[in-house]
Amino acid sequence: MDLYQGLLLITSIHLLAAASPGPDFILVSQQTLANGKKSGLLCSLGIALGLSVHILYSSFGLAAVIANSDVALWLIKLVGGCYLIYLGCNGIRAKRGSTVAINTDKIQHLKPFKTIGVGFLCNALNPKAPIYFVALFTMVLSPNMPLWQLAIYGTWMMLLQMLWFSAVVMLLSRPKINAKFQRAGHWIDRVLGGAMIFMGIKILVSKTS
Repeated sequence: MDLYQGLLLITSIHLLAAASPGPDFILVSQQTLANGKKSGLLCSLGIALGLSVHILYSSFGLAAVIANSDVALWLIKLVGGCYLIYLGCNGIRAKRGSTVAINTDKIQHLKPFKTIGVGFLCNALNPKAPIYFVALFTMVLSPNMPLWQLAIYGTWMMLLQMLWFSAVVMLLSRPKINAKFQRAGHWIDRVLGGAMIFMGIKILVSKTS
């Protein structure tokens, strides 16, 4: 897969994943509604920086696996593909009102650096992220891929994350728009679920070399 195909695939899947109302979305919403746009944007920056943790161990670790063990790569594909299908099925079954409610009563006013840190930890410690990122990178990595191309993929994903949540901050500065997002959360989950199932199937049927 060449650079542009990889960027297109990563863009389409990662934007859907970022749009899913999960912990990052809730945290950004809380900070924006409680502390304003600046806090929301700083939190978004922290979340984008948190991606670097997953990108590093997924891209470079998986690249080493690809270069040294076809069996290990096959096992990663199997586990990652099945897990994404499982997540996709859960998303498709999402019902109205299943999105976690945003509670601004417990939000503390943090200093800028701490706000970035909270966003960073929220993303970096997400227990669902490792398999997702390994599965995503499995689709675009190859044994002869240069490091600069990996760096472009990683930087692009972080930029997408930052741009998406910056847009969310602007929208969620208005509580009425936030309420609409909450009501539409189950539809977003269903769209993402379909994309996850497609990605999982694609991983399972793709060749290991």
